[in-house]
Amino acid sequence: MSTDTPSATDGEPMTEEELRAQVAELEEKVAALETAVGDDQQKMTIVATQGSFDMAYPPLILASTAAAFGWDVVVFHTFWGLDILHEEKSKDLKLSAVGNPSMPVPNAVAALPGMDMMATKMMQKKIDENGTATIEELIDLSLESGVDLQACQMTIELMDYDEDDFYDGVTTGVGAATALQHMAESDIQLLV
Repeated sequence: MSTDTPSATDGEPMTEEELRAQVAELEEKVAALETAVGDDQQKMTIVATQGSFDMAYPPLILASTAAAFGWDVVVFHTFWGLDILHEEKSKDLKLSAVGNPSMPVPNAVAALPGMDMMATKMMQKKIDENGTATIEELIDLSLESGVDLQACQMTIELMDYDEDDFYDGVTTGVGAATALQHMAESDIQLLV
């Protein structure tokens, strides 16, 4: 770093007034560049494809947490993930005991009638005892935090749902092209 006194264009040392003017000009240029580049807001897209009780939590927790950090967050719900946003179906999501390696019972036992209901009730009890937010509370929190919860239009039609079946504030009519555009612009993309 040079310790020479800054010079004006004629080779003479700059006066304090000229130096202050140059600093002010540089500050304006930096501010203009920051505005042109943006505020470096992080963007995240989550694609929610599963609609089981236990799989409703990860996209909603991640989305609401990222929004709390000021991120621009979209959660695109497609296929069974759409049930998370469906007002009636979201209240009756089940935890699947079969094929879940973390279940404390073998698959042969997990496949018995009523095991999914029992596993779901056990998980709901743990959630209640722990004071963990419900799926509905996480949806409300996400929407209040500015998360764009999107319902895939193709899946709405495929499942024969009505757009009025979803929680207020859910964005309906979103296609894959729109979801892909947000994914392309996102810093983080997750498939849940």
